[in-house]
Amino acid sequence: MPDAVVVGAGPNGLVAANLLVDAGWTVEVLEAQPEPGGAVRSDRGVHPDYVSDLFSAFYPLAAASPVLAGLDLRAEGLSWSRAPRVLAHPLPDGRCALLERGAEETAEGLDMFAAGDGAAWLDLYGTWNRLGPDLLRALFTPFPPVRSGVRLAAGLRAAGGLRLARMLLLPVRRLGEEQFRGEAARLLLAGNALHADLGPEAAGSGGFGWLMSMLGQTYGFPVPVGGAGALTAALVRRLERHGGVVRCGKRVDEIVVRGGRAVGVRTAEGESVPASRAVLADVSAPALYGELVDARYLPGRLLKDLHGFQWDYATFKVDWALTGRVPWTAAGAGSAGTVHLADGVDGLTRFAAQIATGRVPDHPFLLVGQMTTADATRSPAGTESAWAYTHVPHLIKGDAGEDGLTGRWDRREQEAMADRMEAEVERRAPGFRSLITARRILAPPTLESMDANLHGGAINGGTAAAHQQLVFRPTPGTGRPETPVKGLYLASASAHPGGGVHGAPGANAAQAALRGVRSVRRLRGR
Repeated sequence: MPDAVVVGAGPNGLVAANLLVDAGWTVEVLEAQPEPGGAVRSDRGVHPDYVSDLFSAFYPLAAASPVLAGLDLRAEGLSWSRAPRVLAHPLPDGRCALLERGAEETAEGLDMFAAGDGAAWLDLYGTWNRLGPDLLRALFTPFPPVRSGVRLAAGLRAAGGLRLARMLLLPVRRLGEEQFRGEAARLLLAGNALHADLGPEAAGSGGFGWLMSMLGQTYGFPVPVGGAGALTAALVRRLERHGGVVRCGKRVDEIVVRGGRAVGVRTAEGESVPASRAVLADVSAPALYGELVDARYLPGRLLKDLHGFQWDYATFKVDWALTGRVPWTAAGAGSAGTVHLADGVDGLTRFAAQIATGRVPDHPFLLVGQMTTADATRSPAGTESAWAYTHVPHLIKGDAGEDGLTGRWDRREQEAMADRMEAEVERRAPGFRSLITARRILAPPTLESMDANLHGGAINGGTAAAHQQLVFRPTPGTGRPETPVKGLYLASASAHPGGGVHGAPGANAAQAALRGVRSVRRLRGR
């Protein structure tokens, strides 16, 4: 009998399992898919000569994560690579907003759009340098972050107190308007806010845009050499080297509860897998509380609150194998690993408004990944392994474009949406479509079929909006991984601090499980 069963071999589940085996526990990880990794996987499914990341690709939060740093995955063969430039946002006139590897270089480029914007950027970067370490420690630890929270509060006071807090709560449009005169810096902040589901007018989008921009400025947007799957492979190797077990193709249908305590799981095949100490669930909160745990073991208030759980935007992704590099008209975009495409901040607002009203955007905001630019091992020299994703509503009420998209996502609709996205790239890179030798379309239902945690194509484990963060994640409560069932812990991105590949939800759940056992021992001793 293992000490713990971990449901799901995504990055959070694998991090949790690694921390438990480090503490001397025996651990078994059960994964529904044929291979581990969750949304951190890569393959050669687009073209045999090209490595494509199936879901996530760039990992600034992984580079910043003390959780992953503590696992020393370099010893397991993991190495990182970065593009010459972090991020680019091409403009219609041929200019380009650029997030460079160095802050001084970024500032120089911003001054070309408006004198003084470089100094304003360096001021924001200076604030990050003062607060960043404590902010990250607070972000990656269970809520409330007592020790790091005290240090962060002191840092906030020293850095401006309420004025700084106000800045972080601003909508990113307002933050950009207050801090910068030119368009470039505003685009960098607003585009980074939309890495989550925070449009330019959303409260707190300024703080998220600042966080992602400063992470990129400090760590870049690194990628695992050889593909996203290399990160998963390193986590699995480390776990198995320490005695942990990963079993794939084992879908869990039930958390077994006896006497108010989780004592194991039951798979779809009817196999019972007991756990003597804990069950950790790297699954979404709706799946855990709405499917895996019988409702009789859960408070009615929790089940009622779960009806208000909000997913982040649905995602539509296209992978390409290109015979050459993307022919951007804007100088600088070709050397960036990540490229944002939108017609200014107004275009981002229009895009977010169309999603909010249930319409498929006619000119979708694209986040483009140039993977060979970031890691030369991804495809033959002179070619590019590329992808782009955009967001669409979960419930589609209409199409702002001319294709009559309804959300059925049949073959016709998938092809039409992929063509729409390619047209957006073509506007900024004429000749792009002539370079496509193969493409793969991943519509929202496809993404969910490949990873059940990506419900309807949502990639963040639930909205990043303020009403579902901290003590409100996943529902109003403590913001902690403990559940109403003893010995059961929520270890997915549905838990604090949320989405991104950093391992914090898994680490928090593992630490809670260890604390729970120590508490039981103390009580028995008394």
